[in-house]
Amino acid sequence: MNALFGRKIQDLRELKEFTKKVIKNGHNGESFIIVKEVLLDDVDFQKFTSDFLKDQPWISKDDGGKNEFGELRCIRVTNKNTVETVIVNTEGYDYPRYTALELQDLV
Repeated sequence: MNALFGRKIQDLRELKEFTKKVIKNGHNGESFIIVKEVLLDDVDFQKFTSDFLKDQPWISKDDGGKNEFGELRCIRVTNKNTVETVIVNTEGYDYPRYTALELQDLV
């Protein structure tokens, strides 16, 4: 799976704009694997996607980075009401330092 990761993206609106821009510029994204799944109800998902720079209790400093195959180790955060998802690579932080949308969700 591939995704286009943005660094220190503020919120979901900015992530969607970033993703459209980099796709238009011909970027293909980076390879990633999911190491953790987080399901949030609609209210909590809206809170999460309104401020990606906020620390999250379900993020561990060990959740991100690359594995031995060069794939980014990520968390898939899903709104259980709408099935909308955000991919998070923490890179050793307690907040979503890098965020992305799954490319198949954009087709």
